[in-house]
Amino acid sequence: MPRFKEEEIVKLSQSMESMDAEQIVGWAMENFQGRLAIASSFQVEDMVVLDIASRYGKVRVFTIDTGRLPQEIYDLIDAVRERYGIQVEVFFPKPENVEKMVREHGVNLFYKSVKLRQLCCWNRKVEPLKRALEGLDAWITGLRREQWETRSSVRKIEVDKVHGNIIKINPLADWTWEQVWRYVKERGVPYCALYERGYMSIGCLPCTRPVKPGEHPRAGRWWWEQGNKECGIHVGGE
Repeated sequence: MPRFKEEEIVKLSQSMESMDAEQIVGWAMENFQGRLAIASSFQVEDMVVLDIASRYGKVRVFTIDTGRLPQEIYDLIDAVRERYGIQVEVFFPKPENVEKMVREHGVNLFYKSVKLRQLCCWNRKVEPLKRALEGLDAWITGLRREQWETRSSVRKIEVDKVHGNIIKINPLADWTWEQVWRYVKERGVPYCALYERGYMSIGCLPCTRPVKPGEHPRAGRWWWEQGNKECGIHVGGE
């Protein structure tokens, strides 16, 4: 069970607005110790969070392998294991769920409708996440308010009511894209090679493309859709 009551998290949320990411990550690792994990899809923001956490000691890191990730993500996972000396815990979709989905709707069902795309995201991302979070008191993400309209109200610490009222910590909530990359360049943090090819948000290979000049950074995700650019892990559909 979480160590903090909801009203305590509300107060902490207010005080953490003036704290920097390093302080928040350090606080989380001190207070939750072995009941804490970083959720990483190996976006550049996740790499910043991991690098910060590495200065405070060993921390669990897990990722969701949807089965349709680009090779560059797997290359980065290997680089992370070597540089930080951690065992990245990989969670996969349930084979029976994916098999049933593909038999009924096809391999590339996500192009057919928003509803089917969300079904694919649920089977390949959301359901595995629920298993990854079992037994945790808190998890850390790389969410930023600037990323998309649906994330503009993200707090640095909040109660995750969808996942059993565990604590969700978003230390980069108030960071800008420029701050993220400044940190990466200054500290030599490894990052996915696709960023060098015009990608600004990286998901499954068939659902992600480079961003054109002037486009929103998240425009490359599910570019054939309008509106909510979410898979259900953080916002909408959890």
